[in-house]
Amino acid sequence: MDIAMNFTLGLTEGISWPWPIAVYLFLAGISGGAVAVAIMMNLYRKQTGTNTPLLKAATLIGAVTILLGMVCLVLDLTNPLYFWRILVFYNPTSVMSLGVMALLFYIPLVCILMLVALRDELKDSPLGFLDGLVGWFDSHRCGLQWIVLVLALTICAYTGFLISALIRFPLINQAVLPALFVASGLSAGAAASKMVAAGMFGENQHGADLKLLHGAEWPIMAAEALCIFMIAVALISGNAAAQAAAAAFTTGAWATEFWIGVVGIGFIVPILLSCAKSSAAFYLSGLASVTGMMCLRLFILYAGQLYSI
Repeated sequence: MDIAMNFTLGLTEGISWPWPIAVYLFLAGISGGAVAVAIMMNLYRKQTGTNTPLLKAATLIGAVTILLGMVCLVLDLTNPLYFWRILVFYNPTSVMSLGVMALLFYIPLVCILMLVALRDELKDSPLGFLDGLVGWFDSHRCGLQWIVLVLALTICAYTGFLISALIRFPLINQAVLPALFVASGLSAGAAASKMVAAGMFGENQHGADLKLLHGAEWPIMAAEALCIFMIAVALISGNAAAQAAAAAFTTGAWATEFWIGVVGIGFIVPILLSCAKSSAAFYLSGLASVTGMMCLRLFILYAGQLYSI
């Protein structure tokens, strides 16, 4: 295969897709989830013209995490300096190529939306000279937010489609995986946005936006749990290879990581802390949700490859 188009050659040490890919999946999910949650919140509350603390936090998180994720992905390649070739050579039947197309639009647009959301802060910064250009985008912010919302959800789903295409791994090759990655991305993105909105932009922890967002987290977590349950049932009721892969949930170190990291920290801890009203509980709950999402990505990627055909 032409080395220019083989973007997985650097991922073959023991595990085909190692931890940098899990980190990339985590960062891309956080980015898309945070941005999507904030925009949907603004649309629901009919405040698309307002730079709320939640929108500021979410767009800042979205821009930073997706850029860090791309750095992580590129550095894991055998020939990082050749990464630009995937931006030039496209294969419309490749999930990776389609994802790159979405990223090419998402990354600059989420950065622009971040500048729009932080326009007041930028006026007194060294980037103040951009105010005229940012103002033009601000006048078209409604359309900009709708486009970024679609792209953000696409990025969340794309990370699931990307690895679910690995057909020889029963745990990974699940049709419900993109839905799981969307749900977990929204859950962790909401948690991260709440913390940054309160910590950096002065949002009231018990204000209307965060209260509504907190209420939305429960059905999102329920959808996430349902997707995990569906994967487990599909494996248990599947063929011999699938049933063998189901052992990932019950035996070995990755089963421990799943029950402690995903279930314990990611689900149970936020539920227990929801009863507390302290600031410490607010931030611990958010950190637990984000940690649980990272544990889920690691479990799916590593256990999925170790318990394979």
